Amino acid sequence: MTTTETSQTAATRIDFAKLAPKAFRAVIGLDAAAREGLDPALVELVQIRSSQLNHCAYCLHMHTSDARKAGESEERLHMTGVWREARHFFTPKEQAALALTEAVTLVAERGVPDAVYAQAAEHFEEQELAQLLALIFTINTWNRIALATGKVAGTDER
Repeated sequence: MTTTETSQTAATRIDFAKLAPKAFRAVIGLDAAAREGLDPALVELVQIRSSQLNHCAYCLHMHTSDARKAGESEERLHMTGVWREARHFFTPKEQAALALTEAVTLVAERGVPDAVYAQAAEHFEEQELAQLLALIFTINTWNRIALATGKVAGTDER
């Protein structure tokens, strides 16, 4: 698909926020609630990894930009997609969160393995783990909204 085709496709899709404002506000509320108590750097890593897996360029651009503004290093941003091969860039807690993010994002392929869940439970208190799961659910929802409505990376109004 060419850039022109992408732009034409995106132009013909609905404005979800405008046409389903209650649903859109509900996702914004879920997003805000999910972040509570989580390290902001971890939040961005989770959102970046999920967006990579879902091939959501719009959200990937947004969250890598946000992470940079928050002081995240270029090295870690570049290594997020291959975090298993670049473990020394990420703490054990971040690794557990990234593994859980992958399992939940790709849940239809393999489910959420007990070992992945147990690893996350070792690094996160129950409340924090619940928040992490909510965050993963939320970014997957945002990815699906952006992909289904043809959002184009770099066109966000922020």
